[in-house]
Amino acid sequence: MAILAAFMVPHPPLIVPDVGKGREKEIQITIDAYRQVAEQIGELQPETIVVISPHQVMYADYFHISPGDKASGDFGQFQAGRTKIEVFYDIEFVQELCRLAEAKKLRAGMLGVRSEQDRRLDHGTMVPLYFIGQYWKKYRLVRIGLAGLPLAMHYELGQCIQDTAQLLKRDVVVIGSGDLSHRLKEDGPYGYRKEGPEYDRRIMEVMGSGSFGELLEFPEDFCEKAGECGHRSFTMMAGTLDKNEVKASRLSYEGPFGVGYGICGFEVLGINPERNYLEQYEEKKKRQIRERRRQESEYVNLARQTIETYVSTGQVLPVPEGLSPELYRQRAGTFVSIKEDGQLRGCIGTIQAVQDSLAQEIISNAVSACSHDPRFAPIEVRELDKLTISVDVLGEREQIESPGQLDVKKYGVVVTRDSRRGLLLPDLEGVDSVEQQIAIAKQKAGIGEEEEVKLERFEVVRYH
Repeated sequence: MAILAAFMVPHPPLIVPDVGKGREKEIQITIDAYRQVAEQIGELQPETIVVISPHQVMYADYFHISPGDKASGDFGQFQAGRTKIEVFYDIEFVQELCRLAEAKKLRAGMLGVRSEQDRRLDHGTMVPLYFIGQYWKKYRLVRIGLAGLPLAMHYELGQCIQDTAQLLKRDVVVIGSGDLSHRLKEDGPYGYRKEGPEYDRRIMEVMGSGSFGELLEFPEDFCEKAGECGHRSFTMMAGTLDKNEVKASRLSYEGPFGVGYGICGFEVLGINPERNYLEQYEEKKKRQIRERRRQESEYVNLARQTIETYVSTGQVLPVPEGLSPELYRQRAGTFVSIKEDGQLRGCIGTIQAVQDSLAQEIISNAVSACSHDPRFAPIEVRELDKLTISVDVLGEREQIESPGQLDVKKYGVVVTRDSRRGLLLPDLEGVDSVEQQIAIAKQKAGIGEEEEVKLERFEVVRYH
């Protein structure tokens, strides 16, 4: 039957009795629901359990799939070292999953640099296995980490998990491990933000109804402000159920410690081609980008042509004829920013002009943004239809005496200390204060938080 069922579960170590030492009773609702999940898995008797954990090895641009034949761990970091878990991996499943991911050109596999140098199980894996082990032990494990890649790619790797289960004719249960918001209360681990309870309300509605397509629509900055832990886990889990009819059950929700704990179950009932949420999402995005292209400025159109030419052919676009006169005669620093599914995919620029014309400046920075941003892998041909692009043209820099002369919406900032210099553009998602703006610019330059810096501000004209 391939995927039998999937479950969204939290992973508070507190619910393990040796860790909680009595405090686990404060989240008894979560424990009762967890036992219900574990009992159901015991009845299903899966051959393989796939656990998707945010506390597994994680990279910005690569999904790590645990290699080897077995792993173990304990709750020693939570002062409960005598509670131990040992599991054997489903080696054949992992190998086939890696092959399918490679065929789809997904950056996933067993080749992470940190890999399994520490083969200890993480608590995002151990907490669900602790409960499952009370009802079912005759399974092999597949353990998968998250990445800083778009949500759609997490869903796509979930589809590969489903395909692997079908090819190998495995009976599989999938666990999407993750807490919800960590920002529900002022005295919680990360304080309170209004996005915290809003995220928990929305995610429980989505998961409780099995409306998985909406997972792909959560804005990245909203998730970040909410301090969520498991959204990518849940999205990958949803991908394992693609084109399947499911019976969704909301089993529990509570957040007494300022962290949201939600449990939902999804029983697979059969095939339903209309639940092809990734296809629907990508078609919607393509329509939006086609419409945006029709409205794009000349500056952005030049950057897009450059990116498409370079990614497709490896050639740098010559300066086209027929551009507006200012693109040939003006000189200025520019930044080219690329996003995919609302998430930054590359951003490179120049503080001041280094090319002979504004057009050449845009072309040079567009090539760098799509292929040489050290934070990201180069953009691939398969991504070109998903990109949104903006071009910032920088005005003259003006030295200022204090942060009070800055405005995060209006001015970008340049911080300088000796030979170290950092820049941050204005009006960026998630940057809400001058203090935050300066701190990020310092971090980019390798300048310490307490070090004094020279401040400059500048305005930009942003083209979409």
